Amino acid sequence: MNWFARNNTKKGLTVTEIALFAMLGSLMFAAQVVMEVLPNIHLSGMFVILYTVLFRYKALIPIYLYVFLIGVRWGFGISWIPYLYLWLILWALVMLVPKRTPRRLKMVLFPLIGGTFGLCFGTLYAPAQALLFHLSFEQTLLWIAAGFPWDVVHACGNVAFCTLVVPLSEALRRVLKKTKVL
Repeated sequence: MNWFARNNTKKGLTVTEIALFAMLGSLMFAAQVVMEVLPNIHLSGMFVILYTVLFRYKALIPIYLYVFLIGVRWGFGISWIPYLYLWLILWALVMLVPKRTPRRLKMVLFPLIGGTFGLCFGTLYAPAQALLFHLSFEQTLLWIAAGFPWDVVHACGNVAFCTLVVPLSEALRRVLKKTKVL
């Protein structure tokens, strides 16, 4: 079986999907760079939720392309390591939402998930900090407390941007179906 035949099966990625996921991961990264002037306010959480709603397991491709690009831009240092698991947590939370959830519930649920994730971001980031910097439990709690005001800002931004997930997913689903990507 040649490469083209294998890529046209349901098991592999098509060339179109590879190009689409590259663009989506790059879009997520570009949005991060553009919005870095605002402290802890970005579109990353909204994109993770949006991509997961649309592509389910395949959403991990643009998400981890974004993580890779973050490492390329700012370095694959200690602060980058938590990104390897943080976005996976948000992806997993969205995967728990059934596909057939009513639209009205999704309109509330996705901002709630995004806001909660933003509020918990520092706490979820903390285990890596504790392990990498040999922090005691008390030091880790102090680190979380010091960053909590920024987590509140992060949560507010996520709630606002995640209100766009349902309308964007519906619009993108229509476009992707017309172009036979979905």
